[in-house]
Amino acid sequence: MAAKTPDEDFPWWLVVLGAAGLWLFYEVWASPIYAQILQKLAKGVGITLMVTAVAFTAAAFLGLALAIGAGSRFIVIRQAVRLYVEIVRGVPIIVLLLYVAFAATPAAVWLWNATGLPEVRARDVSLLWRAVIALSIAYSAFLAEVFRAGIASVDRGQIEAAEALGLSRWLRFRLIVFPQAIRTILPPLGNDFVAMVKDSSLVSVLGVADVTQLAKVTAAGNFRYFETYNMAALIYLTLTVGASLALRRLERHLRGPERR
Repeated sequence: MAAKTPDEDFPWWLVVLGAAGLWLFYEVWASPIYAQILQKLAKGVGITLMVTAVAFTAAAFLGLALAIGAGSRFIVIRQAVRLYVEIVRGVPIIVLLLYVAFAATPAAVWLWNATGLPEVRARDVSLLWRAVIALSIAYSAFLAEVFRAGIASVDRGQIEAAEALGLSRWLRFRLIVFPQAIRTILPPLGNDFVAMVKDSSLVSVLGVADVTQLAKVTAAGNFRYFETYNMAALIYLTLTVGASLALRRLERHLRGPERR
């Protein structure tokens, strides 16, 4: 009898986590204190989801462009991509967040105004969008490596066969390379998406009213740090575990019935 793979194990971890989650949700339902805290923190869930969705989508498109540039025939493009990736990956996300918010944005506004275009003030660019831009830049470097590895995993013979058939570079990528690479790319891409959900909490350092910021404000007002941060952790766990389960289901679907 063949040994089970880790993916075939019964998800006891999910049972334990689900039981703990049900108990916590019961506490929320039964306790006026938890219910009041949840009502306040729930206002930040929309900001957290918006920051995650917009920043990750932008990072994915930029990362894919960087991965394609890394395979360019021109050495200048390849070296420029490598320089970008190494610099961005070498800077902590919170430092990049503060740099984009308080250094890069004012500099960009100054350059914009210097061109003679309609004047813009730095304070016209909200801290929310500065945070989204910073997270997009930070994750684009990591996703570029994910896409690059996935593209490199495609058998070179298939690409050469498509080239022999006269397919253009774009058609080779769209019809041959990307459909196969996505199966390799999806697991690490999903991991980065879950990480983005958690790292979206960093926008609270700019005062953006996400779940973490509202938890800080609420705890400072009611002095119930245990209950408030329990609720914040529960919200993030619900979001991340839900995203992980959905991504695993999508991954199994892409594998096809023969590999399930």
